[in-house]
Amino acid sequence: MSDKSTSAHQSQFLGRGWQFPPMFSSVSNQVAMSEGEDNINQSIDLILQTRRGERSLLPYYGSQLSSFLFRSQDATLKEEIEKSVRYTLLNDEPRILVDDVSVSYTTGEESLVVISIIYTIKQTNTRHNHVFPFSILEGTNLAVRAQGA
Repeated sequence: MSDKSTSAHQSQFLGRGWQFPPMFSSVSNQVAMSEGEDNINQSIDLILQTRRGERSLLPYYGSQLSSFLFRSQDATLKEEIEKSVRYTLLNDEPRILVDDVSVSYTTGEESLVVISIIYTIKQTNTRHNHVFPFSILEGTNLAVRAQGA
């Protein structure tokens, strides 16, 4: 196989689709596309941001990360998030094998849970990592807002 046909085959397997969030070029009047590893990373973000049951035709698509909102940040929560992310990506992203999922908490006002995903692309057998920031406290800090009013 030539380099061009190998590259086309890999691109075909890895996928090509609309960039998320959708963006349009004012010059060419075309939708921006993503392909390869970028497409996989955007797919991971989309899967983890979609609540299970949100898509009427795909009721089991998406994650259950929203069920972890407002929980205390402890070792049990870390383990539950890791298992949930592994299970979700196993079912919803067939192009990858999840090697490792690690969860860490940020300190400060933002209260983020940082989910690091190390995965291998099946077709190319290459390892990649992806970081997904998940807010454990949804909404704004009302105490800070009340002081400014």
